[in-house]
Amino acid sequence: MANDIAHWRAQIFARLLLVVFLLGLATAVPSVLLAVSEGMWSIAVIDSVALLWIGLIWRWRSLAYTTRVLNFLSVAFIVGLALLLKVGAVSQIYLMAVPVLAALLLGLRPALVTLVLAGLAVMVLGFEDNANLRLAGVPDYGFLKAAIISVNFMFMTAVLTLSCAVLLRHLERSLDQLHLLNAELRLTSAAVARLNDMVLIAAVDPGAADPATAQHIIFVNEAFERRTGYRREEVLGRNLRLLRGPDTEPAVVEEIERHMARSQPVRAELLNYTKSGEPYWVETELVPLADEGGVHTHWVAVERDITERKKSQDDIHRLAFFDVLTGLPNRRLLMDRIDKLLASSARGGTYSAVMFIDLDRFKTINDARGHAIGDALLCNAADRLSKLMRKADTVARIGGDEFVVLLGHLSHELAGATHAALTVAEKIRAAIGRDFEIAGQTYNSTASIGVTMLPKTGQSAHDLLREADTAMYRAKSDGRNGIAFFEAAMQAEVERRLTLERDLAAALAAGQLQMHVQAQVDRHGRAIGGELLMRWPLADGAMVPPAVFIPVAEESGLIVELGAWALRQACAAVLQLQAAGLAMPLSVNVSPTQFRQTDFVDQVRQALEQSGAPAALLVLEVTEGLLIDKMEDTIARMHQLTALGLRFSIDDFGTGYSSMAYLKKMPLYELKIDRSFILDTPDDASSRALVQSILAMAGHLGLRVVAEGVETQAQADFLIAHDCASMQGYLYARPMPLTELIARLHRNTAVAAA
Repeated sequence: MANDIAHWRAQIFARLLLVVFLLGLATAVPSVLLAVSEGMWSIAVIDSVALLWIGLIWRWRSLAYTTRVLNFLSVAFIVGLALLLKVGAVSQIYLMAVPVLAALLLGLRPALVTLVLAGLAVMVLGFEDNANLRLAGVPDYGFLKAAIISVNFMFMTAVLTLSCAVLLRHLERSLDQLHLLNAELRLTSAAVARLNDMVLIAAVDPGAADPATAQHIIFVNEAFERRTGYRREEVLGRNLRLLRGPDTEPAVVEEIERHMARSQPVRAELLNYTKSGEPYWVETELVPLADEGGVHTHWVAVERDITERKKSQDDIHRLAFFDVLTGLPNRRLLMDRIDKLLASSARGGTYSAVMFIDLDRFKTINDARGHAIGDALLCNAADRLSKLMRKADTVARIGGDEFVVLLGHLSHELAGATHAALTVAEKIRAAIGRDFEIAGQTYNSTASIGVTMLPKTGQSAHDLLREADTAMYRAKSDGRNGIAFFEAAMQAEVERRLTLERDLAAALAAGQLQMHVQAQVDRHGRAIGGELLMRWPLADGAMVPPAVFIPVAEESGLIVELGAWALRQACAAVLQLQAAGLAMPLSVNVSPTQFRQTDFVDQVRQALEQSGAPAALLVLEVTEGLLIDKMEDTIARMHQLTALGLRFSIDDFGTGYSSMAYLKKMPLYELKIDRSFILDTPDDASSRALVQSILAMAGHLGLRVVAEGVETQAQADFLIAHDCASMQGYLYARPMPLTELIARLHRNTAVAAA
């Protein structure tokens, strides 16, 4: 700061020299001329020399500052001395200026030196003039009068000199403090300007009518400019509302303005907009600043960009509550909305509905055309469902091809609400039934829809969803592309099936299941093979029909375990027949689910190796449906199994996808004509023609044929007449335990021998 004072003194001295020189020209020239005219040559010489000296100091700027000032003070001191000698005591005023100028231009110590010199000059050189002055009330002693005048001169000069010196000393100290404050302010300003957080300072306009708009921006930092796209000059003077936009939440804005109206600090998360209109989220903190009198003068806003954090929060929320593929609410959000719908329907006394929608044939399309097409179909279906609903309704995807629709507050009457739900369900069925255009191809699907009404006493969201799901399965079992409303009997059926599934698993684990054998005979009635059939006896002696528990096993996944058990039983049965001297092939059913297991070939190989059963005596019965689905994989797996020595039979031939294409490609051993064709033969012409066609086709392809369900002699005679190689049915034998069959065959052999 000493440099600042020195610079200030240099500036003052430069201006003072110029002023003195110009005033000297204006006054000294007339003074010199007047002095010359009066013969006062000493005055003329002094003024001329002083003016030239001052001019020389003014022009000779290369001299050191102190040298120039000392020369200037010397001129003033010499002129004062000369005037004191020539003019008299009145010229003391010139000498008074010298210490004052020294205090201003050099400081306190030089000023004190010049003060002493000036005082001595006045006392010595002005003694005679001061002594001759007349002072009222003072004795007429020359020395006393001179002393009084000299002391007063010294006093006044000292007061002026010391005042200037002290003022400059305090100014220097103040400038030192100001310099420190300026340095701190510059450092703070630089730090604020380079903060990553955005900083705005707004001045408060006390005269504004609306406190919320009483601020205008006076400062923004670089982070603000970078994030918003506004230049500083574009926002200075504008209101803090500048950054708000159409989606800025009014409730948050009101909360901020409420605090600002009370001059209270506030923190909030706010959606702002850049100059280009891009929205971004900030966490803003507004703090009021007041002056020393407590008057609120400014607002400081510190804003942190939290756009990525908000995006992450939104992503987490979306993943938690919405389906990633379709964007619809997921199961979690659905359950929450069902709970709310239950509560509001109960309070309002209105009826609402829950619909469970399953896309028919979706799995076929998805497997055949790939997941991309399947996903596109789901998105299209979701879009169609959403367009049918009111804003208050909900469409959710809860997994796979399953959607749920909530229809809220349909009517105060159950009948009216049921009718409204049925109307919407029909619209959904029609919308889903329209062809889907995906990637230039047309795909068709339908919807099976289950509906349940609410509220019902004591029911939860899970209960309602289960009811709608149950009704949907009824619609699907009734032929698909239909609508079914939940009834209590449906739940009883579901619970019965659940109980059956549990009991079946327990029976399998406890070894309670059995394998019976139904013999297959030739045209002479001799047993040439058999089919192993699963039986489930109960403790009371009754039997659970296979038509009841096999579908349950298929749906629950138990069929894989059942199939593996049946395969082991078949190996054991073949060995038992061999041991009894009755070696003949046995057929065992293989479900599509079991066959498609990736390790099915290994399972069969392991069963053969562990049991030692001859593969040539085992026939695997498969359905036509298995042969059509994923034909290339199926054919490859069949060839692997035939390489082990196994043979294949098509069960229930003629009821499914009968096609010459797969008959030619697959390593088949026999066809089994379904009993439904045998039942009306030979009386029904159509059945008779079908059976004859199958027998003829099998003969041309070299396939063995087994006719199932032969119960009358007329049926047997017809089949024998048309060269059917093998027959199976109640006419010849019912299914029985293997031991019983062995005993019967032994008896027949004994009778034939006799």
